[in-house]
Amino acid sequence: MHSDLDEAPGYGYRGKHIPVPEHVIRYHSHGVVGNQQCCSAVTQTISAPISKVWSVVRRFEKPQAYKNFVKSCHLVKGNGDVGTVREIRVISGLPAVSSTERLEILDDENHVISFRVLGGDHRLVNYRSVTTLHEAANGDTVVVESYVVDVPHGNTKEETCVFVDTIVKCNLHSLARIAEGRKQN
Repeated sequence: MHSDLDEAPGYGYRGKHIPVPEHVIRYHSHGVVGNQQCCSAVTQTISAPISKVWSVVRRFEKPQAYKNFVKSCHLVKGNGDVGTVREIRVISGLPAVSSTERLEILDDENHVISFRVLGGDHRLVNYRSVTTLHEAANGDTVVVESYVVDVPHGNTKEETCVFVDTIVKCNLHSLARIAEGRKQN
């Protein structure tokens, strides 16, 4: 199992080292298969209470609330509990049209959500994402989103991670803006 969080039990933010609790790190361990897969983790500190951030993140049926690249979402199976399957449509301009995803973990007590891509019209095969929230010492919310995905034919691990990291960072910046009550630039 590998996690980008394995190297240090924390991460840097504005020059400060903020610890990531052990109970959070364990969710971000992904089994990576040689050169065929890559994984990464992205963090975002949000100046809002964890309850406010979680109320947006936990809504598996409404990812477009903060994921700007999602055009629409509808539930294919289930009602938002673990095992629920959603079909999302992606905005034009991305190398994708749709994605079918299953909710794997929804832990309201520990603020953990995870989904797996089942299929769709995109290149992110065997994609699995885990997002955790925990409270920083100053009361801010720290969001950690990690993923593992197959490296598409014709791409390198680095290219794949740069692409997915960029999307995840955009999503987390949008989440911060919404949770902090800031207007879009």
